[in-house]
Order: sequence, then C-alpha cells, then structure tokens
Amino acid sequence: MPGPLQGMRVVELGFWVAGPAAAGIMADWGADVIKIEPPTGDPFRGLFAVVAGVQVPINPPFELDNRGKRSIALNLLSDEGHAVASELLKRADVFVSNLRPAALARVGLDYHRVQAINERLVYCLVSGYGPAGPDRDRPAYDIGAFWARAAIAASLEPSGSDPPQQRGGMGDHTTAIAAVSAICAALLARQRTGKGQFVSTSLLRTGAYVLGWDVNIRLRFGMLDPPYDRFGVPNPLLNCYRSGDGRWFWLLGLQGDRHWPDVIRAIEQPELLQDEHFKDIRVRRENNAACVRALDAAFNARPMAHWAEVFDREGVWWAPVQSVDDLVTDPQARAGGLFVDTPVAEGMAEMVASPADFADTPWQPASMAPEFGQHTEEILLDLGYDWQRIAALRERGAIG
Repeated sequence: MPGPLQGMRVVELGFWVAGPAAAGIMADWGADVIKIEPPTGDPFRGLFAVVAGVQVPINPPFELDNRGKRSIALNLLSDEGHAVASELLKRADVFVSNLRPAALARVGLDYHRVQAINERLVYCLVSGYGPAGPDRDRPAYDIGAFWARAAIAASLEPSGSDPPQQRGGMGDHTTAIAAVSAICAALLARQRTGKGQFVSTSLLRTGAYVLGWDVNIRLRFGMLDPPYDRFGVPNPLLNCYRSGDGRWFWLLGLQGDRHWPDVIRAIEQPELLQDEHFKDIRVRRENNAACVRALDAAFNARPMAHWAEVFDREGVWWAPVQSVDDLVTDPQARAGGLFVDTPVAEGMAEMVASPADFADTPWQPASMAPEFGQHTEEILLDLGYDWQRIAALRERGAIG
C-alpha cells in the first residue's frame, strides 16, 4: 500500500537518528526516499553492535528509522559526487538533513545554493540548537540538546536525586515528527505559491515544546514549582501507586474532587470522605504526603488483579505502568496499530509503526532498511548515467 506521500521524492543527507527518522516516516507513508551516505556510511549502522557489546546480525534501531529507503554512497567532497547530489536535488520535492549548517556549507548543500537549482524544493534542516545563534554549529545528540539543555532531565529530578537517564532516540523521534509536520505544511503551501521554502526544527526547540507547560508558566509568572517525588505531588489522585503484588499503576484523577469519591468507594474507606485533611483538592495538596501514605496502605493490601476489576467497576480512571514486554503483548496496543509487518531479509518481521494512519491512503513499509550503497547503480541509472560513466565515477572515488 503506497500511502499518502506516494509520488513525493525525498533526498536525505543525515546521520544517526533525527534527520533519518523524519525521512523514515515519509518513506513509510509512501515517499521515494534516497539516502545519501558518505564513503564510510551512516555511523549509526555500526552503533548497535558497539552498545550491545557483541556482534549482532541486525540493527533494530537503524532498521526502524531507515526502512523503505534507497541508499546511494557519494563522496560529496568530490566535484563529481557533488554533481550527482545536485542532479538528485533538481528532481526532488524535499531535502532533509541533520548535518550542522557549517558541514552543509562545506559540501555545497546549504539552503541558498540548493534553492538556486530547485526553487520548488522544500529544504528541511533538523539541528541540535537551531539554524541561528552562537551554538548553531555545536555538536548535539538528543540527550544533550533535548534532554539536558531543554530542561527536561532537571524537571524530572527531585531535589537531591541524580538526573534521570533518557532512553535512546526519545528526543530524536519527537523532533522527527515536528520535522515531518513542517515539511507537509510547506508542501501544502507550495500548492498555492509554486515555490518551496526553508523549514527547520531543532532538538532544543522540540524539547522546550515538550516541556511547554512548565516553560510557559515560567515565562508568564516568572516562577515554577520545583520537581517533586510521589509524596510531593500536588494532586495525590494524579500519582503512581503499587499494589500488594508489586505492580505499579497510575491514578488519573486530574479533577481531584470529582474522582475522590470513586477512589474512596474502590478502597472501601468511607471515613476518608469525612477526614478534614483530605476533604478537597486544596487540603489534599497541603497534606499530600499523608494522603499518599494512606492510599499506599490501602492499595498495598490487594493484588493488581483485584484493583483492575474494582477500578473499572467504580469508575476510577487509571492505567498500568507497563514494561516494554507488557506493551508488545498488550491487546490494546495490537488493536491500536502500534506495530507493523515489515519486509526483511528473512521474510517479514514485526516492527514499531510510524505514528499515524490514514483511512483512505493506508501505508505499509515497502522494504527493509537498505544495505550501505545498495542502490547506487540503480539510482545513477535512473539519472541517465550509463555503466561506463558509473565505472569511471567509482574509479575516481566519487561513489562508493
């Protein structure tokens, strides 16, 4: 199934995750994505084995962000390699890169030079810190620009505790969604104007938006509550608790006074409704630690299976705290389209789906992630090169 972006031609020049993930979503949705790689390949190809500490035959993170693409190996520092890239960009609808602006300028692929050869092109720069400012060329991974510098880690760190660790690719994938949104909006604008444009997003900017409630409170009020643990939570009904068999769950009582009677019925302690320390959301905030301890004692008395049944019966809003093992076997995750069958070397394999579906233009991954330079000759033939010219390019080191 081709997807809603069928017919769109995308050129990607990206390393690691954020840029390739944006182009990967577009490939899932039907775009023809050509991944330009340097003679040494995208370094993300080999990272998983290094992190795993053992030789592994596949790289699942790389597969997720690069399935459905075609790979061409180009030496962009050579005139002939640059000429091939220019030919690809003349025919493209979208260019996506997460190289730093200075690096793009060195290989002659900064926006103004690319725009001069294709004014209909949507040029998307995905960066660490944005296309302007003193740190526009500072190296950044998402754990630096998104997690650390955008205040997310500090906002999750109660006083005296170590900053929490980020899982791989969290900021990259969030930023990739922002990039695809910007690209699609620019393509829509092109229908009206006939011209492409420069669009950008950054790990830092996306991080600030993810933390937008906190940041906007700080901007508007000039102050912010410090990070808190579960005993300092402002609303004890919007908090995590553990059942008697050690299973964690989250209460979702955002409207505390509305949900308090439902929780009291579930734990069968009607006397708490009359307790002056817990009578409304204001005093529960003032006595939050005592309220959490009272609920801890109640929930610790019964196993999770009991609470799941009682919560649903009494109208308590809640969610289980699941592991990845739990998630991949969750019936709702299955029904909700979180996973997709993808062609791989051994046949078909289940992978994580990109984050949206389309009723009238459904998508399906077209192919597995490409081997390094797998489609170099195929792409050059599409551009009109013959085998003699291709051999000459290889001899002179312009292609891999």
